[in-house]
Amino acid sequence: MDLQQLHQIQPYLWTLPLKPGESRKEILLYGSAPLLVSMDDKVLEQITNVASLPGLVGAAMTMPDAHWGYGFPIGGVAAFDAEQGGIISAGGVGFDISCGIRCLRSNLNVQDVTPRLSTLADRLFQTIPAGVGEEGALKLDTKQLDQVLLGGARWAVQQGYGREADLEYIEEQGCVAGAVPANVSELAKKRQRGEMGTLGSGNHYLEVQVVDRIFDAAAAQAFGLQEGQIIISIHCGSRGLGHQIGTDYLVMLAKAASRCGIHLPDRELACAPIKSSEGQQYIGAMNAGINCALANRQILTHLTRETFREVFPDSELETLFDVSHNTCKIEKHEVDGQSRLLHVHRKGATRAFGPEHATLPKRYRAVGQPVIIGGSMGTGSYVLAGSSGNAAFASSSHGAGRALSRHQALSRWHGKQLISELAQQGILIRSRSMRGVAEEAPGAYKDVDLVAEATEQAGLARRVAFLRPKACVKG
Repeated sequence: MDLQQLHQIQPYLWTLPLKPGESRKEILLYGSAPLLVSMDDKVLEQITNVASLPGLVGAAMTMPDAHWGYGFPIGGVAAFDAEQGGIISAGGVGFDISCGIRCLRSNLNVQDVTPRLSTLADRLFQTIPAGVGEEGALKLDTKQLDQVLLGGARWAVQQGYGREADLEYIEEQGCVAGAVPANVSELAKKRQRGEMGTLGSGNHYLEVQVVDRIFDAAAAQAFGLQEGQIIISIHCGSRGLGHQIGTDYLVMLAKAASRCGIHLPDRELACAPIKSSEGQQYIGAMNAGINCALANRQILTHLTRETFREVFPDSELETLFDVSHNTCKIEKHEVDGQSRLLHVHRKGATRAFGPEHATLPKRYRAVGQPVIIGGSMGTGSYVLAGSSGNAAFASSSHGAGRALSRHQALSRWHGKQLISELAQQGILIRSRSMRGVAEEAPGAYKDVDLVAEATEQAGLARRVAFLRPKACVKG
């Protein structure tokens, strides 16, 4: 991205000035100069298109890890007011609805795990279905799946997958309201019947990590983190169901936009007024997709606990937090001194409520919401805490963000070689797809350290701990 076309407002905040005769809302780009330079020009084009959509409140924004996506850029944030003709867009949510990270803290330390790390990695690989088309042991009929779409992680706990205590540490306490299973197609449900409790492919993973560094002692204590402690991160979403919902609604939303006279600068931004019948249909289906993802991560949490106990009988894994980063949620935000109910799209961005927010668990309320910035294989991840005064509708970065396309990565790296190189660094990779490993090479992503630093410096969330990878089950 050419910084000459931008205006720097603050050291980690930029805007794109309006051109003569241009009609759109403000654009804000969070990040350091090096991170913005590394972004492709498509990011700026896409967020400019978002800024022209009706009912937008405030600015259309990108997070420090932004990169090109479908419709919205990945790392895009935009809030819309239904009372002012605001829209809902599938391209602003993403196809993998409620893709997110469940983070678990353990009572184990790195000295406990290292001697049996290879055994643990093998057992997790055998237990956790990962990869394109992989299905799990759980098979659901349509009636059962409808219960999943209504109940989310709460349904999973009721079925014996995990504990009631887990729900307190999940967004929406494990179940989002407003899900309408009837709005989800039979094809979407058919694709999901064997995919509950599975990781999927792409950049999804289950990673065993160690707390390598503490940045904020008070927040780390509240989160139950200490140096040398073993942490597990589970990154996945709503699998085939979420993808099919996105596909199913693109045509309907595009027709709704045309019917309502909404000019789409890019057809990938297919949208409908929130208050329209089409908008409400999509929202009902999207909420069902969110609950599917929350249930999926809950089942995977249960499978992970069982596997750890096989290798380490005295192990205990507690849910630190579960955050989604492909959603649109109804939230109250203060705008120009007034509290307003907004539909906040976060596409490749994490909600990051600051201290004292009423929805946070009591344990975390004094320090803010846990925020997870996931890295790629071999690069580590960060736990952060939401900051007070976050002006991006309480949003934050969600990962390192791609620097190279998957095609570019395949031309530079080979899966087996990467696995060997990472093993020499003490990081064990287990995957059924060497192609998938190459596509997700560490070098294909931005520097996660720079993203986390920029996220903090921009006032979005503050660093609490750095997690170094030890073993990864890769889709």
